[in-house]
Amino acid sequence: MSNKVVLGLGGNVGNVQNTLAKCVDLLSCKLGEVQLKSSLYKTKAWGVENQPNFINQVIEIETDLSPTECLTVCQNIEQELGRIRKEKWHQRTIDIDVLFFNDDIINMPDLKIPHPFIQDRNFVLFPLAEILPNYRHPKLKKTILELKNSCSDNLEAIKI
Repeated sequence: MSNKVVLGLGGNVGNVQNTLAKCVDLLSCKLGEVQLKSSLYKTKAWGVENQPNFINQVIEIETDLSPTECLTVCQNIEQELGRIRKEKWHQRTIDIDVLFFNDDIINMPDLKIPHPFIQDRNFVLFPLAEILPNYRHPKLKKTILELKNSCSDNLEAIKI
């Protein structure tokens, strides 16, 4: 069975554009074929502001893996690319978030799908709206474009 998984990628340490390209390559090898890929977007840090700007991207992949298997693959790739988990929302070489998995709603201690902060973050909504503007959020029942247009996040997401 083929599943559609949408991932948010981002980082703000080192050569982020290079790291994102490596990340997409690793995901396509270990998770499945990349179907859609947004442009890169630069934003100021969200949550903890005293750190370098982030570069973010959203991709959609077709996979045969389950949601928990996807999470494990993503965490292993983060580690392979130098991610060290210290504090929440602090600087990092790479962050891979599972945003959507088909239209599933999953509420497990270590995996929440849809990702609970999608509607609050321009750095996710701008690249997401570029590739999936009419996708309807399974919980909020609004399209990505509607969520982007009503988002209260004041941090600008600039396409690079």
